Amino acid sequence: MTTDRISPFALAGERETLRAFLEFHRATLAMKCEGLTDEDLRKQSMPPSTLSLLGLVRHMAEVERAWFRRVINAEDIPLVWSDEGDFQAAYDASSTTRSQAFDAWQAEVGHARRIEADAQSLDVTGVWPRTGQDVSLRVVMLHMMHEYARHNGHADFLREAIDGTVGV
Repeated sequence: MTTDRISPFALAGERETLRAFLEFHRATLAMKCEGLTDEDLRKQSMPPSTLSLLGLVRHMAEVERAWFRRVINAEDIPLVWSDEGDFQAAYDASSTTRSQAFDAWQAEVGHARRIEADAQSLDVTGVWPRTGQDVSLRVVMLHMMHEYARHNGHADFLREAIDGTVGV
């Protein structure tokens, strides 16, 4: 995952703005993990939580897959980390390596980028299985920014607890 983080444009169209902010948040998560060992990345926040930086990377692979491939692209595929559809399973990174988690995340981000780029417009819709409602690509991209922003906040605290690094 590239850790080059480019600030979103000050003036751009809607799609370019959504894409730029989503890429900014993806790069932020990658930056929060830079320079850490597998052991560091698996360090958990506090019992009983299994939350870790590596768990966040795994979770975001799951979220990218669910919203872009399963919802917008209507692919009938299982989750990355759970055959039972348990989104929480991704957080347990106790036996995962950086390579496994980041490879899965990069693959799902690649699929998401392709699906978004191939979509004719932000008005393309898919069906959200939880409610059966139609959801637009626009809403999916906004949801993904929300998801990354929330979890990047978690990543701030996790990283600071590991080695004192703050900011980004």
